[in-house]
Amino acid sequence: MISIKGGVMCRRKLHVMNCSLLLTALCAMGSGGFRDVFLFCLSVAGIIWYLALWSIGLFGCWAARRRYRLRPRSPLATATSAPGVSILRPLKGLDTNLYENLESTFQQEYPNYEIIFSVAEENDQALPIVRDLISKYPHVNTAVIIGEEIVGVNPKINNLIRSYRQAANDILWVLDSNVMVQPGTLARSVDALDGPPPPGSPTSLRRVAVVHHVPFAFAAEAKIGSRIEEAFLNTNHAKMYIAINTVAIESCVVGKSNLYRRSDLERVNGSLNAMPLEEAPRQEDDYGLAAFGRFLAEDNMIASALWHELGLRHSLSCDVARNVVGNMTLGDYVWRRVRWIRVRKHMVLVATLLEPFTESVMLSVIASLSFRYLFAIPSWIVLVLHFPLWLSVDLDVYASLAGHPLPTSIRWEFLAAWAARELLALPIYMLAIFGDEVIWRGNRYQVLRNGEVRRATPSHLNWFRRFIARPKSLVNYESLESTSSD
Repeated sequence: MISIKGGVMCRRKLHVMNCSLLLTALCAMGSGGFRDVFLFCLSVAGIIWYLALWSIGLFGCWAARRRYRLRPRSPLATATSAPGVSILRPLKGLDTNLYENLESTFQQEYPNYEIIFSVAEENDQALPIVRDLISKYPHVNTAVIIGEEIVGVNPKINNLIRSYRQAANDILWVLDSNVMVQPGTLARSVDALDGPPPPGSPTSLRRVAVVHHVPFAFAAEAKIGSRIEEAFLNTNHAKMYIAINTVAIESCVVGKSNLYRRSDLERVNGSLNAMPLEEAPRQEDDYGLAAFGRFLAEDNMIASALWHELGLRHSLSCDVARNVVGNMTLGDYVWRRVRWIRVRKHMVLVATLLEPFTESVMLSVIASLSFRYLFAIPSWIVLVLHFPLWLSVDLDVYASLAGHPLPTSIRWEFLAAWAARELLALPIYMLAIFGDEVIWRGNRYQVLRNGEVRRATPSHLNWFRRFIARPKSLVNYESLESTSSD
């Protein structure tokens, strides 16, 4: 009996051991199989994402060629009558190339416009230049407004509000002081704003509410920050900006140079909620330009309000806003990008979170790992092919906007700045994404919902935010009050 029981017990133990080993093997196989499936799906998704970003880049390159390589002269340039336009140029101090920037508005080939300059203080250094230009072009209807009106925390809006109300025309062209434009820009822009839709467009196409111009930067000084800013705006930024606005599924506007109607602006308030056409403003400061004084990126919010609240669309003109980049250090560039990433985070969170994965360095890592896993292609081959091709597309966009290839005189400086911009993109993003404060001329503000801002007191700042706060040596690098905006 004992031997029989012992044999049964031994067989049971052996059976249990075999089952345990089998379960362990199955679990191991299951774990490995799950990992393989996960890596396979991740690699496929990586290649799809990589090809999608390449498609957007190539589309932006094609759209830039199609839109900017030929800029026909508008019939309005030689017409005897045309819709009236008020050009508003808020000023603050001496921007780089200020005389030439302002003179470009006096030279517009357009029969019916006025220029209104505005400064906050009567001793502003820009005023002598304005007076010289008024004497040089006495035939141009020009006015100068001195003194701001406080309607919000945004100094540019405070500077603009009086000229906005005094403007004689419904069509307004707001130009930053660091922007220069070609003589035919206004006429072509009014064509886009007021003219009929392009041939072949559906009859249900929405009316144009905003005409804007892609920034094209040129560095007046060979500072490293200036060169990086120039490379960024003229390649990756322009490529994505043009692609997004050509598809036109959402508002995306930079406020260097914008045309819109005051009558449209008076019907929106920045809520981004669709508004009945019959609804009338309740209070003067609830609607119109004054309502946007609470935002940092007032240009983008105005365009978004016209898009969402009135259901109107935007048009990207075939002209560029030549953005003169002055004396910008590397630190200036970094903190400028930090500022706008923090604003975008509160305006378009999902797009901001995806932003690092649209940059060329991160895309190269995604592509190299995905192709190596799926097709056993060495990573170095992907990297060697990726960057020259990416750069060639960016340089083609540059040539479309500039009207000529990259000049040989700045070739190596530009390429070095381009490489620095690509390498700095992720570190700058990581610095920016964990903060909510920005600096305007030594004052600290906290960015709130939809890009609204308020003064930040020391009690609002934790030790980490203080650690990454901008150095005191960089406090005066650029101010929102200088009308230049990104």
